Amino acid sequence: MKKMIIFEPAMCCSTGLCGPGVDPELLRVSTVLSTLNKKGVLIERYNLTNSPQAFVDNKIINELLNSDGMDVLPVTIVDDKVVKTKTYPTNTEFCKFIDIPQNYISTGLKIKSKGCDCKDGCC
Repeated sequence: MKKMIIFEPAMCCSTGLCGPGVDPELLRVSTVLSTLNKKGVLIERYNLTNSPQAFVDNKIINELLNSDGMDVLPVTIVDDKVVKTKTYPTNTEFCKFIDIPQNYISTGLKIKSKGCDCKDGCC
């Protein structure tokens, strides 16, 4: 499996999903990453506030920040190659970049059915 790392700008928490106003794009990315993680696809995610050492240790992001500045974030790297800068990958790009089927990022939510005999009420 390909290795994906996402380097993000400084945020108040590791996901950026705290506070009174949640950014829908950060919510989408967090949902995609959580869904993939549950399916065994691990993507590393570092934000400058919580993981500054990751930015220092990674030669690619370090050089990119020195040449282009902070405006280049977020940066997505796959197998040591920069594949996207300034915005997060779309759902389609996540699948393309790490060679997984599109259905891997579906939420897998079950539809509850009334009156069924399913163990947990889901069929």
